[in-house]
Amino acid sequence: MTETESAILEQLRNLDATAARRGDVLSILTELTRLTRSLPPDADPDLLHYLNRRSYEKARLFLEGIDPETGTCRH
Repeated sequence: MTETESAILEQLRNLDATAARRGDVLSILTELTRLTRSLPPDADPDLLHYLNRRSYEKARLFLEGIDPETGTCRH
């Protein structure tokens, strides 16, 4: 995982925690946009797709090594 991807994962986790307590997420979203734009063009296309479409849960799962298309349901 690159340094930028690690920073994105940290911000995605921060977003989840802040949203759960109904905090202000604007600065986190702004930072995610900045970090997304700083990814190189050869970054993983799935990750770019999730981030550009603001599918942040899928992006977080992807970066955590979980297939976002199957989700986290154990059934």
